[in-house]
Amino acid sequence: MPKKYSYVASKGFVKNWSKLNSKTKNETVEKIDIFLQNPYTHNLKTHKLTGKLNDFWSFSVSYHLRILFRFVQGDVVEFIDIGGHEIYK
Repeated sequence: MPKKYSYVASKGFVKNWSKLNSKTKNETVEKIDIFLQNPYTHNLKTHKLTGKLNDFWSFSVSYHLRILFRFVQGDVVEFIDIGGHEIYK
């Protein structure tokens, strides 16, 4: 049976999540559900970051919206931020 991941959300993620409109929130929930089943699903474009963010990963919700995260331990990930490319600063 495949591993199902769970997540915790940082204050920054929650703050930026609250700014999203309801349509975008619904789309994001759908992508998070897919991510929790398999973080490496091709259409999420999950990838490890480099440079000052080399401890973090990112996946795409849409063309302009990404979730920055890190693997905490075992099957738990922490969502750090959600937004456009500005989340990589």
